[in-house]
Amino acid sequence: MNEQQFDKFLHINTVGEQYGFPKLAHYHRYEPTPYTGLEQLFSQYDLPKNPVFIDMGCGKGRVPIYIHHKFHIPTIGVEMDAGFYKEAEHNKESYCRKKGSQANISFVHTIAENYKIQPRDNVFFFFNPFSINIFRTVIHNIWKSYEQNMREIHIILYYPPYDYLQFLHHGTPFELIHEVHLEHETNINERLCVFAIK
Repeated sequence: MNEQQFDKFLHINTVGEQYGFPKLAHYHRYEPTPYTGLEQLFSQYDLPKNPVFIDMGCGKGRVPIYIHHKFHIPTIGVEMDAGFYKEAEHNKESYCRKKGSQANISFVHTIAENYKIQPRDNVFFFFNPFSINIFRTVIHNIWKSYEQNMREIHIILYYPPYDYLQFLHHGTPFELIHEVHLEHETNINERLCVFAIK
């Protein structure tokens, strides 16, 4: 299925570029995560036990809804832009109508640094949503949560920026456990990297 067909299958509308987004130095423009990359990742990689999936910078909610559809697990999308947050909520409602039931999907309207990490949150997804400065703060928050409630935690990076990788490799206890080079891509950044602390 292509992007539009996948959206139609899930009864959501997430295709398209950003609009009306504030020009902020530390936050990057909205771009939906390609379904093909997600399909490739989850054909090769297994989530940890009892996963609760957090998408940092979820845009219109594509990834949390896709993950819920595929694995039937709790998912949370964190989004700072009010317009995208409303669209994500609308997409959730449409998806639930299609299923004929409620889904354990929630969206939080806040900046990623202010998201209060819950003791069960253990999979964090990033599609290059913001600068390395904010990424460091979010990872620090995840680490503090780990110290308070030790559990297996995974960090998934889609199209990982070099500075994200350098920070995780050299500035944190997280270790690279899985790497997926996307099909039909030649750029070394066209990949997914999974880091974990166990």
